[in-house]
Amino acid sequence: MKKLLWLVVGVGVGFVAAHQLNKTPEGRRFFEDIDAKAREFGGAVVDGYKAREAELRAAVADAEEAIADFAKRQ
Repeated sequence: MKKLLWLVVGVGVGFVAAHQLNKTPEGRRFFEDIDAKAREFGGAVVDGYKAREAELRAAVADAEEAIADFAKRQ
């Protein structure tokens, strides 16, 4: 329970500090930079996921085609 209290206090202090920092021009630029990097990272993850999904779908389609060809020969 004591650890939970410290966690809540830490989150609260962090929130207040970030809010105060965001009021300054330098702080605003800092958070905008962090936001841009987080969005860029998220976009890269999505792009990677879509590319891998396309690879897997192509592999499954190739496997299905090979199985169909094998079944026709039997």
